[in-house]
Amino acid sequence: MLDLSHVRSTLSERFDLAPSPDLAASMQDVYARMDRVVSPVDWAVYAPYVKAINELKAARNAVILGHNYMTPEIYHGVSDFVGDSLQLAIKAAEVEADVIVQAGVHFMAETSKILSPQKTVLMPDMEAGCSLAESITADGIEEMRAKYPGAPVVSYVNTTAEVKAASDICCTSSNAAQIVAAMESDTVIMTPDQYLAQNVARDVPQKNVVFWPGSCIVHEQYTAEDINEFRKWNPETKIIAHPECPPPVIAASDFSGSTSGIIRFVSENRPKQAMLVTECSMASNISDEFPEVEFLGPCNMCPYMKKISLEKILYVLVTMDNQVEVDPAIAEKARLSVQRMIDLSRELGL
Repeated sequence: MLDLSHVRSTLSERFDLAPSPDLAASMQDVYARMDRVVSPVDWAVYAPYVKAINELKAARNAVILGHNYMTPEIYHGVSDFVGDSLQLAIKAAEVEADVIVQAGVHFMAETSKILSPQKTVLMPDMEAGCSLAESITADGIEEMRAKYPGAPVVSYVNTTAEVKAASDICCTSSNAAQIVAAMESDTVIMTPDQYLAQNVARDVPQKNVVFWPGSCIVHEQYTAEDINEFRKWNPETKIIAHPECPPPVIAASDFSGSTSGIIRFVSENRPKQAMLVTECSMASNISDEFPEVEFLGPCNMCPYMKKISLEKILYVLVTMDNQVEVDPAIAEKARLSVQRMIDLSRELGL
């Protein structure tokens, strides 16, 4: 666990991180990307960290990969690439930087290290985990294989390196249906997200999709009753759900897609009002890009994603602590599963 008093002491010795309205004003171009959701007072607090991080990135030849669930000051202020799990996995393999800082959760940092073993991968907070990744082990994979002999195992990227290594291929929420449809077997094992698997089974009826009973602590909280009640009072609002939500929620929504798919839907349709049924930083991060869209609805935050902060990002860039390592033997097998996903996604034009 990071000792925040030590973090702050270390940073204060090197940087002046006091709130600065003058610095904030000089960085108006950065602030303009988030000014609908970040107050001027908060921006004066964030600006010194953003300046220090961006300068240190250049000195370290580092890039920051920011997931769509990061807070706006991270997403817009310091991330070099933003996207969903698939987009960030591809970027991790492509970037030429010496250092990758993963502004996301631990399995994403492991994936970056798997794809770029020669790079230094830093995790701002090692305790930024994932309920899905914690729900399945390699033993669970073997248990499923024993129940369904010969069936390929398609594992969500929200898994540990050990689970990826025990799987045949990975998937993300943006390509899961296409990956499953491309498997040659009639029966396909999906782990660990039961709701993603059930939603894929609906979209790929030609396959017998069997699944592990894991779920996301954010998306499992949504219910169809909540969606339908919201719609009664907001009949014109487009309801857009992530496929980690339970199937009744998907059925009650207007569209379902990965975080990148959600952004694409909003971009193409420009609804007057939209409710994003996913982690609530999504709406904050895209609100400035779509000022004509009013984002409404509940806010379920991921406690793991919210462990990542500007302060922790700056600290690991200063100290180079929290380096993510993966056993080479496990990494080699896991790399095959992830690379198969990337290659098949490209082959399918995803």
